[in-house]
Amino acid sequence: MIEVEGVLIERLSELHEVDGHDAGAGEVNIFIHTNDIGKAFDEVKAALQGENLLAGARIAYREVNKSKYTVLWPDGLKEFNIV
Repeated sequence: MIEVEGVLIERLSELHEVDGHDAGAGEVNIFIHTNDIGKAFDEVKAALQGENLLAGARIAYREVNKSKYTVLWPDGLKEFNIV
């Protein structure tokens, strides 16, 4: 988790802010604040691919005032929840 978070802090542009993480129930979540979801997704995916960390990753977003997540990665994943 610390390695992945460090890669994202180092590689994401100033448009996005890595805002911490949590862990539990067999999963780790890293939170990123952004106003450009598409650009953030492209940068996160490229950063993780560049470090061979994309395998097993799930990427989703939600608007700040909403509770439902929209899955971006991997293709075909239908549901995403933070436990």
